[in-house]
Amino acid sequence: MIIVLTSYYLIYGIIFVILIALELVYFKIADTFNIIDKPNERSSHSTIVLRGGGIIFLFSLWIWSVFLSFPYIWFLLAVTLVAGVSFIDDIRSLPDFVRLVAQFIAMAMMFYQLDILHLDMWRIVILALIVCVGASNVINFMDGVNGITGAYAMASLIPLALLNNTMDFVEQSLIVTVVLADIVFCFFNFRQKGKAKCFAGDVGSIGIAYILLFLIGNLVLATGDVTFLIFLLVYGVDGCLTIVHRILLHENLGEAHRKHVYQLMANELKIGHVKVSSFYALLQLVISLGFVYLCPDTVVAHWIYLISAIIVLALIYVLFKKKYYHLHEEYLASLKNGQ
Repeated sequence: MIIVLTSYYLIYGIIFVILIALELVYFKIADTFNIIDKPNERSSHSTIVLRGGGIIFLFSLWIWSVFLSFPYIWFLLAVTLVAGVSFIDDIRSLPDFVRLVAQFIAMAMMFYQLDILHLDMWRIVILALIVCVGASNVINFMDGVNGITGAYAMASLIPLALLNNTMDFVEQSLIVTVVLADIVFCFFNFRQKGKAKCFAGDVGSIGIAYILLFLIGNLVLATGDVTFLIFLLVYGVDGCLTIVHRILLHENLGEAHRKHVYQLMANELKIGHVKVSSFYALLQLVISLGFVYLCPDTVVAHWIYLISAIIVLALIYVLFKKKYYHLHEEYLASLKNGQ
């Protein structure tokens, strides 16, 4: 037993070192080819930073797959496709149509890996495709302050790892490897404003979104319980309600903005990036662990917990916007007056 554990630790140690080396190599490449993130209206930063550091999540999948002889080949190809297109989009903007087509194809490939592409399930599959692609884009939209993608990913990975210890719905080494990649990424990104070495880029936020959806998808299929989507609830409520808010304001959803709650906290209220990211991650972790350890293990109880959490988070969102959104309006007015 001790020998087996030592072997696992050694392999994880090797993977961790490889991930650090690959991230540093990528920084050299990004610096050489000017792959940078310039501030825009949506940005919560004011300095130029290397973009695409989140490619480490894709690297981690390839390394893990090599070590385990490619057990989830269609999943690997799906994430490679969607992350690759997102990386190109990070370098030079692609049409929305191209990105969406790639995302739907990649999600279909992932569904094939999950073995749910059956004709008798076509209605469920279509709905799941729309929901999952939408969820991946919400996760992408929420990537706007230092550390939030890495911290939130960790908050989702921890309960998944804990459940997988007893339920074994996916290879545990996959979750551990992604956690190691997240630690590497957070080392360079989970820093105060102006201190980050890199940003995730779409390659990182979309990449980790597909990984989390694959892990949760395996859990949902193993249990038959879709309420485990609660592991992405905080992002879901903020992202969806912000979209609704922008629709009510008759805004173009394709344009950059700074209307998410986390953006108001970081920009208008001047709360540090690390504090904002930590708050979102801890809130999600508390909700997820409460769901796993405090909620009775019945379908009815799970739905009551989920709906209650949605209502509470939605109320917090609305009250926060009512109290502080005027600060954002003042910011927009100052931009207009400055012009």
